[in-house]
Amino acid sequence: MLKPLHDNVILEKEKVENKTASGIILSDKPKEQPSVAKVVAVGEGEVVEGKVVPMHVSVGDKVIFKRYGGTEVTIDDQDYLIVSQKDILAIVE
Repeated sequence: MLKPLHDNVILEKEKVENKTASGIILSDKPKEQPSVAKVVAVGEGEVVEGKVVPMHVSVGDKVIFKRYGGTEVTIDDQDYLIVSQKDILAIVE
């Protein structure tokens, strides 16, 4: 498993559903993926002027993040995205 450092967060992107609520299967044409993910790991926080700034997200939160930020990695056939807490725009409640 990955353990993020500083103010980094490990995200697992949500899978895009290719079927509507009524059961119609949509084509597999490339389309923009939603920028929604689940937080799977959180760093300890950023150090500013010798003090650790606490993180605003926690494991299990559903978040919206900047579309073109972060680093994609694959560990044990699972895709993850490593982003800075600053790249997270909102928590979905």
